[in-house]
Amino acid sequence: MSAKIIDGFAIANEVRGDVAKEVILLKEKGITPTLAVILVGQNPASVSYVTGKTKALHEAGMKDDTYKLPESTSEEELLTLIKKLNESHSINGILVQLPLPKQINADKVIATIDPKKDVDGFHPENIGRMFLGEETFIPCTPYGVVHLLQHEGVKTEGANVVIVGRSNIVGKPLSLLMLSKEISATVTVCHSKTKDLANVTKQADILIAAIGSPQFVKKEWIKKGAVVIDVGVNRVDDASKKSGFRLVGDVDFEGASQIASYITPVPKGVGPMTIAMLIKNTLLAAKRQNGIK
Repeated sequence: MSAKIIDGFAIANEVRGDVAKEVILLKEKGITPTLAVILVGQNPASVSYVTGKTKALHEAGMKDDTYKLPESTSEEELLTLIKKLNESHSINGILVQLPLPKQINADKVIATIDPKKDVDGFHPENIGRMFLGEETFIPCTPYGVVHLLQHEGVKTEGANVVIVGRSNIVGKPLSLLMLSKEISATVTVCHSKTKDLANVTKQADILIAAIGSPQFVKKEWIKKGAVVIDVGVNRVDDASKKSGFRLVGDVDFEGASQIASYITPVPKGVGPMTIAMLIKNTLLAAKRQNGIK
């Protein structure tokens, strides 16, 4: 068998198109959703991500208010800026691009953002609300994964979901989402201390890899007919490419494609969904702050 490739790029474009239609309606009410984007330093990957996010905002008819701060920015300076943005009525969402320089405590920064403007969904209050099943902002990558599964009509109720990786950005929030009543999966979260990892992953109806290790999950670890979602984005050397590298996921795509029923590619799988859900969260923030359902 050969797996159906889930086209995250096309599905993300659908989401972005739907958001753009809603933005037109908001603008008729005099509301333009606006996201403050803060970049500290010049980490090449971060610069690239910020460029992609602001481009998506503009294409959806939204505005960005971008702050490019020097690497030497102090924690106090960054927190002062965030507090100013919290109080600004023209700013609907605040995004601080991670990672931050070593002199800045990322947890303190995230906790300083107004939860009502936390479109990344990382604030402790929003994570708590997600735990309780209350209205909140869902972290963008987990939100994108769930949307992909729903778009493809993958049955999640009662399904065995195995997540490889327990990060605060993907693994942990995704496990909460999969346990929610709307999805009702049975969830196992694996990590570096999991015993006999291959045997655990082979039980998965839906296998989600988010460990940050290139082609870590092998064909032999996957149950025949499983749905495989690859969240990883890793650079590996490739002399045949002009850039000198190529992007691969956390799953051995070639092997997994032979045994899975559905699989996401890298790139153009989960990655585009993350940005699509960010602009969806920004739209949600603008609507909620203006009392619009």
